[in-house]
Amino acid sequence: MQQPLASILVAVDFSEPSQTALDAALQLAKATGARLTLFHAFELPIPAVTPYEVAIPTTYLEESRNAAQDQLAVAVARAAEAGVEAESRLAEGPAAQAISAAAEELGVDLVVVGTHGHTGLKHLFLGSVAERTLRYSPCSVLTVKARG
Repeated sequence: MQQPLASILVAVDFSEPSQTALDAALQLAKATGARLTLFHAFELPIPAVTPYEVAIPTTYLEESRNAAQDQLAVAVARAAEAGVEAESRLAEGPAAQAISAAAEELGVDLVVVGTHGHTGLKHLFLGSVAERTLRYSPCSVLTVKARG
């Protein structure tokens, strides 16, 4: 027998597909009474640290973290307006691994992630956070296709 949903982790990267995933998670949380964790993984761009071992300025990192925290706060407020209890988390590292690690650490029942729907070469070069999250996640994953 399936256990009721008590907690849902929603991966957000502030794109349109992640907003669609947040919409779906809000609906699901309202229907089940689940608590949301809005999660963003902050990944450093590889070219910024190699091949010349160029250090990323501390101010850039701080500004990027602050911008992500601000956007997460907006999403938490949006959840509160919808009557859903939510918190936010910010992590550094590759998104799929960070999402899965957070899901395990928090013991969530479900991960909700948006998908951009890339195919062909774009999928090959960009990869798919949703696909990798499905592979690594310790719990069920709901993928939500972007609108349009």
